[in-house]
Amino acid sequence: MFKILYPKMYVSAVTQIDPVYLKELGLKAVLLDLDNTIVRRDALHFPPDVSNWISELRSLGFKLCIVSNNSRGRVGTIAGLMDLPAVPRAVKPFVSCFRRALKLTGTSPGETALVGDQIFTDILGGNLTGLYTILVVPMKGKEFWGTRLFSRPLEKIVLARLKKCPEVFHGKWD
Repeated sequence: MFKILYPKMYVSAVTQIDPVYLKELGLKAVLLDLDNTIVRRDALHFPPDVSNWISELRSLGFKLCIVSNNSRGRVGTIAGLMDLPAVPRAVKPFVSCFRRALKLTGTSPGETALVGDQIFTDILGGNLTGLYTILVVPMKGKEFWGTRLFSRPLEKIVLARLKKCPEVFHGKWD
């Protein structure tokens, strides 16, 4: 039952994901969650290291797309900073938003990764769609109240089980 909630990879930050490794896996696109994955929820810009990581993905030929449950205005503003296509108000984990993103990237689920910080929206939806799922530790900062009160406590249960699967852990840990 828990396997549908398990990512293929778990890292401390998006910048710990090696674009060359993704290329070696045969992946051609990366779908990105927005808040607390590539930008802090209380920020309106990309950290420089994330901008550099996105540029490296592009230089290797990856198609990119933001998939976020946040508003059209916020998602559009931030996506526009790096000229990224986006699916706002995505209603993750429903697969329809991921399918819309796949149309934007022109890729199939088997050649697409999803990077996100939440198990019950990003990872569950990505797994249901057949994507290569990568869970990142959320960036420090403000969280949506529903995430803080409901999702994060439930995620602790899944993460405790996930830590018994060391093959998914990559990068450095605090």
